[in-house]
Order: sequence, then structure tokens, then C-alpha cells
Amino acid sequence: MSMHILYYLLSSYGFIGLMIGLSTILSKKGIIGEEGSRKFIHIGVSNWYFIALIFMQDPSDILITLIPPVSFIVLNYISYKTNLIKSMERNGKGNLGTVYYPISLTILIFFSFYVLNNAYIGLLGVMIMGYGDGLAAVFGKKYGTKDIGHGKTVVGVVTMFIVSLIAGSLIIIYSNSLMRLWIALAVAVFATLTEYLTPKGLDNLSVPLGASFMYYLLLLI
Repeated sequence: MSMHILYYLLSSYGFIGLMIGLSTILSKKGIIGEEGSRKFIHIGVSNWYFIALIFMQDPSDILITLIPPVSFIVLNYISYKTNLIKSMERNGKGNLGTVYYPISLTILIFFSFYVLNNAYIGLLGVMIMGYGDGLAAVFGKKYGTKDIGHGKTVVGVVTMFIVSLIAGSLIIIYSNSLMRLWIALAVAVFATLTEYLTPKGLDNLSVPLGASFMYYLLLLI
């Protein structure tokens, strides 16, 4: 095993372990509640994609790159069934969002790095899932008062749109040009509507995959 692969795996599992560990500590100290603990992990783990960006040196590395997200599909399902990682799970069953999350990462890594040869397509979807959906839930729960259907509030929906727009704009400015910023607006609208209409948990599939696919289609124009 080459050293860069070893560093990649150690960095990946170390980073994800750090996010889970910090969430558990903050929850036990009462700094964040149960939902805050889950969203801390939800937002934090999305940054793992940058580790993949740093260490993915060649398309032939794709199978190695997929090891962390694939392993967490299995681990998160075990946790879902047994409540193994308490800071990550909700009371009661019926929400497989934590399992859908690494499935989305796996799909986006494979297609973005290996099939499309454009890692930023996947990055956009992951950032919108992590920060957009995560912060929408946090601010919607804390400050939202008016339910506008599907368990969403005005504050949550507006937060989702603004964060998605910012994430999309930063990625497009870095990887494309200012002339294509209209794509960020279109993707933000699409992602916000998708998050609003998708049943809870399934948005960890529909939002990142849908946003990245929309981004890819608009790049072809």
C-alpha cells in the first residue's frame, strides 16, 4: 500500500471519528442537544469530500477512494439498527437518512471523479447537502415559527436557499467563471424545492444527487 493511500485512509477515518467524537462530547456537556448533535455530524462530515479531493491523484485510485463512504454505509446501517452511535441516531426507527448520506457520497465520488472527471460536480451536491440542509434544519428549528407544509418553516427554507446559493457561487467562481454564476442561482432554487418536497431522510439522496445532476446539465449549456 502506497503512503498516500495510507495517509488518505487515516485522514478519512480520523476526521470522521473526530466529528463524531466532538459531537458526543458537546452533547454530553449540554452545549448542543440531540438534534444539534446530529446536525453537527451532518455538516462536519460533508467536509470529508475535501480530503478525497486532496488525495485522489489518479482515476485508478477510485476504488481506494470509495472505501470510507462504502464502509460507512455498512457502519451507519448497523448503528441505525442497534443505536451504536447515539449522537448520530434519532429516537425510534423509520429514518434511514444516516445511511443515505454515505450512499450519496459514494455515488457522487464515483461519477464525479471517475466518470465525469470533474470533482466539483460532486462537491457542489455534497456542500448543499451538508451545509444547506444541515443549517436549514438548525435555523428552522430554532427560529422558525410558521409551518409551511412538509414539516418546513419559512426560516428553514430561506436558509436552505441562501446557503445553497453561497456554496454554489463559491464553487462555480473557483472552478468556472463569474459568467456562469446564474447556474448557482438555478441550482439553489432546484435544491431548495427538492429539500422542501422530499420526505425526511430521503433528502440526503435527493438533494445532493439532484443538485449535482442539475449542475452537470447546466454546465453543458
